[in-house]
Amino acid sequence: MNEYCPVCHYRFEREPGCFYGAMYVSYGMNVIELLFACILTYMITGDLSSFWLYIAVLTIAVLLLAPFNFRYSRVMLLFWLTPGVKYDPRD
Repeated sequence: MNEYCPVCHYRFEREPGCFYGAMYVSYGMNVIELLFACILTYMITGDLSSFWLYIAVLTIAVLLLAPFNFRYSRVMLLFWLTPGVKYDPRD
């Protein structure tokens, strides 16, 4: 993530530890994604008793979606969930 906006030079990290809240956003994203992965696995296989199948699917989903969650949890926190920061694409 850039430290400053290349267009308007706005400093993204407002204070030290600004993005600790992004961990909670990332956790929420993980819960939703893993719930969806479990439901999709059940719909495809129809097997509810295979513990290791679900562990494997969830592990793969977490590893594949980690870069997406890391980046977009910060973006969501910065532009949508942080009071005092308003994004205006016209600026």
